[in-house]
Formats: sequence, structure tokens, C-alpha cells
Amino acid sequence: MSVSATTRLATCLCRKATPAPRPRLQQQQQHQRGLRSLSTVVAPGRPRQSNARQSHSPVVLQPRRLLSTTPSRLYADVDEAFDPKSIDRESDEVDVCIVGGGPAGLAAAIRLKQLANDAGNDEFRVLLLEKAGELGAHILSGAVIQPSAIEELIPDWLAEDNPNRFEGATPAGADSMRFLTKGMSIPLPIPPQMHNHGNYIVSLNELTKWLGERAEEVGVEVYSGFAASEVLYKPDGSVKGVATNDLGIARSGKPKDAFERGMEFHARITLFGEGCHGSLSKQVIKKFDLRGESQPQTYGLGIKEVWEVQPEKFKKGEITHSVGYPLPADVYGGAWMYHFGDNLVSIGQVVALDYSNPWLSPYGEFQKLKQHPLYKKVLEGGKCISYGARALIEGGFQSIPKVAFPGGALIGDTAGFVNVPKVKGTHNAMKSGMLAAEATWTALSDSSDAGSVFLYDYEDSLRNSSIFKELKEVRNMRPSFHSPLGIYGGLMYSGIEAFIFKGRVPWTFKHKVTDHEATKSADSCKKIEYPKPDGKITFDILTSVSRTGTNHEEDQPVHLQVKDWEKHAAETYPKFKGLENRFCPAGVYEYVDDASKPEGVRFQINAQNCIHCKTCDIKAPNQDINWQVPQGGEGPKYYMT
Repeated sequence: MSVSATTRLATCLCRKATPAPRPRLQQQQQHQRGLRSLSTVVAPGRPRQSNARQSHSPVVLQPRRLLSTTPSRLYADVDEAFDPKSIDRESDEVDVCIVGGGPAGLAAAIRLKQLANDAGNDEFRVLLLEKAGELGAHILSGAVIQPSAIEELIPDWLAEDNPNRFEGATPAGADSMRFLTKGMSIPLPIPPQMHNHGNYIVSLNELTKWLGERAEEVGVEVYSGFAASEVLYKPDGSVKGVATNDLGIARSGKPKDAFERGMEFHARITLFGEGCHGSLSKQVIKKFDLRGESQPQTYGLGIKEVWEVQPEKFKKGEITHSVGYPLPADVYGGAWMYHFGDNLVSIGQVVALDYSNPWLSPYGEFQKLKQHPLYKKVLEGGKCISYGARALIEGGFQSIPKVAFPGGALIGDTAGFVNVPKVKGTHNAMKSGMLAAEATWTALSDSSDAGSVFLYDYEDSLRNSSIFKELKEVRNMRPSFHSPLGIYGGLMYSGIEAFIFKGRVPWTFKHKVTDHEATKSADSCKKIEYPKPDGKITFDILTSVSRTGTNHEEDQPVHLQVKDWEKHAAETYPKFKGLENRFCPAGVYEYVDDASKPEGVRFQINAQNCIHCKTCDIKAPNQDINWQVPQGGEGPKYYMT
């Protein structure tokens, strides 16, 4: 049955008077994906079906919950000069708006409603917007989690007598750390930070879905499939809230038949929990100069697969980390292999994005890793069931920006609380969301006027928290790999820090350059040739992307914004020889041979392949690629990542 947008909005607004948990949406409408083939010219508007193998699990889309009361109209014959922005957006007033449905955003939302419910304030509205079609669909991590934050937030999260307990946690078992050469695996001492006794291996994708259910139970208004695309400001410059993007805009910029205007959400406090390098977060960081007293952020690209392995090779709870091969000695990075669930293995590699050689491909390096005997012996005979990639924050203590600004705050990976030597960040992300929630509740409870609110308590509590303590202790480990000795010097210094200094030194190393500035010209670097995939252990990039469940409607404005494609090619290709094609783990960017162009190639963006990793926005040498949200609900639909 079709329900009008007006009716749906009215239902939403009724929550003000009658708060009630919203039922989980039922999965429906199996969707067939079309990936654009690499090195192939495709006519605009005609996606080419890939011959890559399809994922083992069906891709499903959630029914859209329209938040706008703008009537759907036919615009096929509308005047070319029609401006969609000439239609006013509907708005809604909430107490707190949270952008991003990851662990940080959900922890903040749950904590806020816990405080409000304990105080008997059922009218306190917390609204959470998530761009993925369903919670968890864009979440990807290793992941071994330290349970400190979740045990504080939901103490009975694993309790046998809790009928709603999380059932996907595998207790961590044996730890090992290895240094790899091409054919050898050399044991290394395990740093104290990497001991995992008492931790759990989880699918963060599944844990996030579970947290979303707990949020709805306490009364959080969760809206997945709606991308916050614009920050709204008050006349005094403080944050007023956010607006969701318009739907039904063609690639040409014209509204299509079912055009629907976005909606504004005005809030007394807006918390940004978009994860690493969020599209709105980078705007507020710039507007309020939040990095004015910190070092630039630095990043890594994590690439992951989930395998179903043969039972005799499965060692439940076993955790393996490695450094060295296949990465060159001057490239920081590492890999992992976690046995969890029932015969499932999470395998992945992180490559620091400050690498200098533009011929390097993080995707290619990951395929080489899987051929190492340490990993291959586990994967052989198994089946790859999931793939994904995501940029992650590596800057650590010295790169944390100011987190509060008039009308809002940054939480989780948006601010950068990953403990790189510990290979963990979820506990810090959730804890930061809880601290922000407590500061928000205090500030709004103490303020009765409608003026702008500043979360002073959040800045203070964060700096006195376990987050700052643990990040300060390991602050010198990641930048120590910038030494002329590369990985060997970094390992030696990090060992001394981990076992002896423990952060008690008077110096703090700096990150030398931003990631995009570290890239050298292709002519000055050794070209890297990667072996062809075997289709059993290693795979071509389109086969991998087919396992992400990614989907974008092609007839919409390209969300990977490059102002002038020809100018980009002219300025970038001669020096870097197609760097974008190699750093992207989804085949989004390519240079197609074209004799009519001065460079002999034509730059092409296959935006429908995008898995929202954000690498392009970070690594593009001229910083002329701007990642923005596509239509809400689009992108990957990860499974067990």
C-alpha cells in the first residue's frame, strides 16, 4: 500500500506526543547490481552488467521512509530554468540530532535517552540519521573490540538471562604477532597494547545493527536511508541542524518525475558521528578551525574479506597480526586474521595513505598478502563471502582536533580516537559518544533559553578520560615509522616505547606531511607489477566489488565531485600516471585510452561502483576530488564485515 509523504511525516511528528519504539523494517525487494567494467567505454545512462560473480547473499533494499511533505510532482516537461531549491523544505524541531549510525552515534543516542528516561522526560527527542539503507550496512572493521564502553552502556549485553543479548561475540583466544618475508613467518613479541585477553571478535556490521535495535527500544528515532547533506547555521554562525538531500535529481541536475525535496532538522545540539573523513564533519572542522591547534590528520586504507573456511582449519578465537611482506619497507601497514563465529575468518590489511610510490596499489598488496603461506594455508579450500574497504584515522593523540563548537560536537572516528598500535577504536568511539551525550544532557538541562549551546563539559571530560590517556601513551609509535630505517626503525622504537617508556617521554613526534603531499611523481619511483588473480585466493577488483552489495542509481549527480574532469586529467595524469585507479579499492576511477585527448587518455568516474571508503578525498594529489553523500540508502550493503 502506498503511503503519502505527508502521512509519513505526520506519523513521525506524532512521536512528540506519543513516543513508542518504531518496529524494525522488513527486508524486501531483491536488487540486481550492475558494475561498470574497467577500461570499457559505456554510454551515459547505460550501466554495463559485470560478469563478476555475485555475492552469496541477496542484496536487499529497505523501503524508503519519506521525511518530506513536499508533494511528489511530475517534472519531465518542466522549464529548464527550474531550480529545485526554489521549493521550501519542511522542517522538524528535535532536542538532539545525531548524524551517523555507527557505534559512536548509537552510543550517544542510547546514553541520551537513558538519561532522559531516568529523569522522566519522555518528550526529549533524539533523532539519528544514517545514510546507509539499514544500520550497519556501511560499517567495516577487523574487529576485535575491547568491551569497556559497551559494558558501561549496556551492562547485560552478553548476559545469558538477557533475551536481547548480542549473540555474535567470540571470546578472544590465542594471540600471535608475526614479521613476514616473502616465504617466512617470524614470531615477534606481542606488545602489551595488543594483548586481547577479555576482548571479543565480532562483526561490527552485526553489532551496529544490534545497537540500533537497543536504541529504538529506549525511544531513539532512527532514520536509516537518509543522507544528511548540508549543515544549517543560525544567524550568529552556530550550528542549527542539518538537511537531508533532495531525491529524484537527474545527472543533468534537473528534477525527475518523482522529485522529492529534502527535509531540515533543527536541533539544540547536533552531534557529528560520520566516521572517518565525513563529508559534513570536514566542513565544520574548517568553518570553526577545529584543527588550528593540532597536527594534520593522517589515514590508512583498510581492506577486508570474510571467508568461510574448512572446519579443520578453523581455530575459534585465534588472533594473528603481521607486519612486513608484502608492503615495501618504507610503507607503514599491517595485517590481521581473526577466527570467529562458525568457521568464519576475517582477514585484512591496512596500508597507510602516506605512501610515496604512486604505482602502489593497496588492493594489489592485499591480494599478494593472501598468497603468503601464513594466510593461504587457512584460506585454501574455503569461500570468500564478503569484501569491503574503508579509510581509517591514524593520526592519534597529536591530530585530535577541538571537538566542541557552537551548537554541536564531533564524536567517534570523526574526531579520530583510533589507537593504532592497539589495533582498536570502537571502545573509544563509543566512549566519546557517551561523554558527548552526558555533556549534552547537562548543558540542555541547565539552559532554558533557545540560544546556542557550547559543550564545554565534553571538551573537559574527553581530556580527562581513558581515551586521552591511552592515546597519549602511544602517541610516538605511528610517527616513528617515518625514520630513514622505515619499518625496521619503527618496530625498534615502538618496542622500546611499548615495553619501557610507555609514553613517559618529554617529546612528541610530528607527522611530517599530509598523505596527499607524500606522493612522489611516477617517473621517480619504481613501477610495481601485480600478478593476475587466480580466482580462488585472489580476485579481480570487480569480483570483489560484487561482494559488497553496492548500488547507486546511475542517473543522479555524481557524488564524487571533480569540477573539471579534463583539467583534472591534464594536471594529474602526466605526473602520477593514473594514481587514482590504483588507490581506489572499487574500480571507481580509470583513465581510458583516447587518442583525441592531449594526454592520450580520458578520465572517467564510475560512481556506481563506489563503496564509500573516502580514499579519493584523502589521497588525490591536488585535493580536487570532493566526496559527498549520494542519495540516501545507496552505497555498499556489507555482510558480516
